[in-house]
Amino acid sequence: MKSLIVASTREDAGKTSTIIALARILNKRFGYLKPLGDRFLYRKKRLWDYDASLLTQLFALGEEPETISIGFDHSKLRYMYDRAAIFEEYNRIVNQVGAGREAVFVECGKDLAYGASVYLDPLTISQETGAPVLILAGGGENEIADDLAFIKRFVGSDEANVAGVIINKVVQMEDFCQVHLPEIEKLGVNVLGVVPYRHEFETISLSTVADKLFAKVLGGEQGLQNRVHSVVVGAMSVNAALQDRQINEPGKLVITSGDRSDMILAMMETEGTAGIVLTNDIIPPSHIIAKASGQNVPLLVVSGDTYSTALQIERIRPLLRAEDATQIDRLTALMSDHVDMGGIRALI
Repeated sequence: MKSLIVASTREDAGKTSTIIALARILNKRFGYLKPLGDRFLYRKKRLWDYDASLLTQLFALGEEPETISIGFDHSKLRYMYDRAAIFEEYNRIVNQVGAGREAVFVECGKDLAYGASVYLDPLTISQETGAPVLILAGGGENEIADDLAFIKRFVGSDEANVAGVIINKVVQMEDFCQVHLPEIEKLGVNVLGVVPYRHEFETISLSTVADKLFAKVLGGEQGLQNRVHSVVVGAMSVNAALQDRQINEPGKLVITSGDRSDMILAMMETEGTAGIVLTNDIIPPSHIIAKASGQNVPLLVVSGDTYSTALQIERIRPLLRAEDATQIDRLTALMSDHVDMGGIRALI
């Protein structure tokens, strides 16, 4: 049984999404662990990591999410474990999740330094276990080049087995491959893929918005998988709103007060409305709810005002959910097209 440590140079480089895509493409029986949780979920008096919950649910792995992380709090882990003890626990979990399976994916934290004070950064794990590290590099083109140059110059083979790099979310593919990629390859970095940026993977679903806002869904439940590409705050007159250049773009989420029946109806008449968030805990008339249900436009009612609700939505991160089947299929196809799967198979 082989282990593959999946790390990233910066936050939101796409580790979890990449693991999901690789697991589907490789089609191996695999286990998963996230030694140091960093996306906390608290449900039914239990604490677990969001990514661990997603992987166990999506692939029916069998383990409870809270059992495949050593911990979440750095200070608590420093109190409980020294280096030897923490890797004794790490190996116990690897053996547990890897029993009867061909491979184990080990997902590390938001960047290469995360977890270093408790020995759970990817380079220390690799040094201790000998497992190879697959690094996801993301960010601007110059940031990617800087990060990979730094790794190549200052991480020796005696410190960690950095076996390959996937450069992810590249906006200007042609420019990057012509200008930056040759310089990166000159460093001796084993580039296993250059994956283009796709805006659709940075969108969120209406069901995610409803969950994060603790919103009540009044109607249009069939549209909860609609994706949000832009947000329009409907605090102006209807005439002014209809002149907004975003108004007919696909995937717009409208935020307006629940007593603005004129705005709600106007937004349902325009093309591309993914959903409407109704603020101030005001429920519109029943004929509006019926119309929303008929058009599969979810109406989400929240207690906050329009401005604070807009700020909350802006902070929602575009995380994959188990029900995002279309997104996962597209992501898998994208990785299959742009990643050297033969090189990945050699690692795991």
